[in-house]
Amino acid sequence: MNRLVRGLAPLVLGLAAWGAVAPAAHAEAPQQKTQVPGYYRQMVGAFEVTALYDGQIMLDQKLLKNASATDIQKLLARQFRVSPTPTAVIAFLINTGERLVLVDAGAGRFFGPTLGQVVPSLKAAGYQPEQVDVVLLTHLHGDHVGGLVQDGHAVFPRATVFASAGEAAHWLSPEVASRAPEGAQRFFQMARDGVAPYVQADRFKTFTGDAEILPGIAPVLSHGHTPGHTSYLLRSRGQQLLVWGDIVHNAAVQFARPTVTIEFDSDSRQALATRLKLLGWTARDALMVAGAHLPFPGLGQIRAEGKGRFAWVPLDYAPVAP
Repeated sequence: MNRLVRGLAPLVLGLAAWGAVAPAAHAEAPQQKTQVPGYYRQMVGAFEVTALYDGQIMLDQKLLKNASATDIQKLLARQFRVSPTPTAVIAFLINTGERLVLVDAGAGRFFGPTLGQVVPSLKAAGYQPEQVDVVLLTHLHGDHVGGLVQDGHAVFPRATVFASAGEAAHWLSPEVASRAPEGAQRFFQMARDGVAPYVQADRFKTFTGDAEILPGIAPVLSHGHTPGHTSYLLRSRGQQLLVWGDIVHNAAVQFARPTVTIEFDSDSRQALATRLKLLGWTARDALMVAGAHLPFPGLGQIRAEGKGRFAWVPLDYAPVAP
C-alpha cells in the first residue's frame, strides 16, 4: 500500500499544479438573467382577463399600522418574507369581445426604474396602447395613474378614462389640495398630471352609484384607502371576478391580520371596515379576486381561517380556456 501511495504522489501533484493554472470552467450557454414577459391570462366567462405586471416596489413594515413591529415581523417570517417587502404593482386588461378595458395603468414614470412596465407587458401580451377603449381607475394614486401619460401626452390615445366622482372631487380639486399637508401635495400633483391629457380631450368621465359602466362591468364602492376608491365586478356567463384595487397591500400580513392598515390610507378606519367586508364576501362566495398589490399575477381566491383571519389562495398556472 505504501508503494502505491508513493507511486501516485507525482500524479496527484501534477494534477494540482495543472488546476492552479488552468482557466476557470464556463457553462456552454451564458446565463440570460431576464424574466418571462409580465402578463398572465385568465378567462372569466367570455371575458379574457390579462394581468399586466408594472414592476415592484419595496414597502417597509414601518408603513403598516395597528400592530406591533414584533407581530408584523412574525407574520412576515411565517411567509418567508422580510422588510422591506417586494410588492407587485399590477394592472388588468379585459377584452370583453366588444371593448378593450384597462383597470388602472401602473406608475409610468412617476416612480423609480423598478416600475413603469404596463405598456411593455401589454405589448408582450399581444395588444397595443392604441387599442384600449376604456380605462377604469380604482383610485388616483400615482402608481395607478402614472402610466396614463408620458411626456404630457396620453399613452392610450383612444381611451376614455373613468373614475368615481368622489375620487375626482378629492384629488383633482385645487381647494382640497390647498388644504392638504405639504407632504401630501405630490399625490395631488400626480393625480392631476396623470389624467390631464384626457381631461383636455374631454375623455375623462366620472360616475356615481353601482350601475354598470360597460356591459358586465359594474363599480363596487370600496372607499377608505382613498375617498372614492372603487373596485370593479366582472360578470360573464355565470362567472365573476372582483378587481379590487388596493384592498390589500401586504399579503403576508393583511390576510392573517386584516386589522393592519397602511400609512397611505386616507381614512384608515374606513379602509379597515371595507377590507373586512370584502374579505368576508369574497371568502363566503368563493369569488375570484384580482388585486393590484398581490403577488403577481394577483389572481386567486380568499379562504377564511377562523374569526377575523384569512388566507390567499393563488390560481394555478393553466392554459387559457377555449
